[in-house]
Amino acid sequence: MIPQDGPRSSFHSLAGAYVVGTINPELYKFPEDKSETDFPEGNIGRLWFSIEYEQESERLLVSLIKVRKLQPPADSCSPFVKIYLLPDERSYLQSKTKCRTLNPQFDENFVFQVSSKMLLQRTLKFLVYHVDKQKKHHLLGQVIFPLKNETLTGDNKLVIWRDLEKENLEPPSEYGDIQFSLSYNDYLGRLTVVVLRARGLKLQEESHAVSVYVKVSLMNHNKFIKSKKTAAVLGSPNPVYNETFSFKADQTELDTASLSLSVLQNIKGEKTHLLGRVVVGPFMYTRGKELEHWNEMISKPKELVKRWHTLCHST
Repeated sequence: MIPQDGPRSSFHSLAGAYVVGTINPELYKFPEDKSETDFPEGNIGRLWFSIEYEQESERLLVSLIKVRKLQPPADSCSPFVKIYLLPDERSYLQSKTKCRTLNPQFDENFVFQVSSKMLLQRTLKFLVYHVDKQKKHHLLGQVIFPLKNETLTGDNKLVIWRDLEKENLEPPSEYGDIQFSLSYNDYLGRLTVVVLRARGLKLQEESHAVSVYVKVSLMNHNKFIKSKKTAAVLGSPNPVYNETFSFKADQTELDTASLSLSVLQNIKGEKTHLLGRVVVGPFMYTRGKELEHWNEMISKPKELVKRWHTLCHST
């Protein structure tokens, strides 16, 4: 699909989604907070948006408000944003292009048609691009926002900001990859895992009847201690979870404990099928990136350490 750079009508329809008019920025005045001034080191930009769900008309209203502190490849920056409602990666809605600014103010409304039954299984994806003088598009960063943890009924209008992340541009591994964060709180003796997302999964059957979930198991001396599961995501080879799990683990056990993350697929009426697995832990069980992730978690207590890992197919 060819993005539009010129003027266009304020109503745009695309695969059950459309854009309506512009919004009044006065309605989105924020209380004085530090989200405009406190940017962590290495930050590549921050995006503000609001969401609201109209139960009766089954419409998800997304307002793209603004982006701040973009880091373009060149001196000047002319940004625009594409918005997807995953797992549909084929169609998207697009903002107008803002010329020569690192802090674009959009104030644009977008509408996606989605049933209340499917709403909480969908994920918003914002891709922020820069258009250069040759009209080439450069991806500056993305925001992935699962709707499953949000209360979207009634008159709730949620105004949200998220920091942009670099998109993982490497091709997926043979069985796919999984991204998760680890944290260890030595004072509480608590090991925390945040299962973020997976990509490039080789589903046994491409259909919405397929559900994919992640099982996180704590082991000690290769003996099973406890496991927890994410909610299942339907029909996507690139599921987003954003679910947090905590396990009790004494500091003395960190040399003998390990975590196994298994990505599993359910097809109605059939057995559960393993799509891939990764184990992180100490030198006793792991090497390479998996060992590095574990060691970095221990060296940065109470901090969430995020990494991608390749899934293997060994059982």
